Amino acid sequence: MKLHINNETSRLRAVVLGTAKSIGPIPTLEEAYDPKSKEHILANTYPKEEDMVEEMEAVAEVLKKYDVTVYRPEIIQDYNQIFTRDIAFVIDDKFIKSNILPDRDQEIEAIDHVLKQIDPENIIQLPEEAHIEGGDVMPMGDYIFVGTYKGKDYKDFITARTNIQAVEALKKIFPEKKVISFSLKKSNTIAKDNALHLDCCFQPVGKNKAIIYKGGFLIESEYEWLVNFFGKDNVYEISRDEMYHMNSNIFSISEDVVISEKNFTRLNTWLREQGITVEEVPYAEISKQEGLLRCSTLPLIRD
Repeated sequence: MKLHINNETSRLRAVVLGTAKSIGPIPTLEEAYDPKSKEHILANTYPKEEDMVEEMEAVAEVLKKYDVTVYRPEIIQDYNQIFTRDIAFVIDDKFIKSNILPDRDQEIEAIDHVLKQIDPENIIQLPEEAHIEGGDVMPMGDYIFVGTYKGKDYKDFITARTNIQAVEALKKIFPEKKVISFSLKKSNTIAKDNALHLDCCFQPVGKNKAIIYKGGFLIESEYEWLVNFFGKDNVYEISRDEMYHMNSNIFSISEDVVISEKNFTRLNTWLREQGITVEEVPYAEISKQEGLLRCSTLPLIRD
């Protein structure tokens, strides 16, 4: 397999889509990795496996409709394997394994059938001290945008997933690219104040547009840099509630086709106004775990 990912929106050809099968029992509060999951555990509204399986199959059908090659993880009994974006990411022809939460390290083994198709020289394991998850990494042509948290209290936030050591490691691997980091707001307890990953508060879409939530950025000048990068007229601003429901976490099949949650009425209307075809799917149950469409996809090849 010849990997190729240079941006977020070029025509998708191959992707790993997660699975909700055999997700296991509802986690305890201590086992939950994010404040939104905790909310739903406490409210007794944590998503059911059968509902999430149905949601993911709807995405698989859309991908197949557009002739995308879809790989799925091998099923591990009683193990959450929905969010494949966390476990690895591709930039150019390099497959970079994430250093993620220790409880989740089996997830990469479940896509070994995919890794076997990749030249071993193009599979990179970052240094142990470089913590990173794919939701924080956005290839943008000559740029790589990276969400991070640089505070001295990094280790106190289970929601801080990418550190500055990982940003520096990416600079070494891709010296010809401009690696730009963005400090994100973190909260272990309030989901509406937590940008778990960069794609929870920002995502490019279409030819030159972006979805963005200002409140997800810790440093206003970094948010302003992004707005200037795309141009104010090309930026779609979402509200705190829309960020909470994961409006910036849609997924592009191409510059003119996206998969989006069916309840994102305002966003989907705007996307269509930009000439983009919106393939709507139900994904509200999966969003209860603070992840959506981009989180559950790991693109391998784009044109």
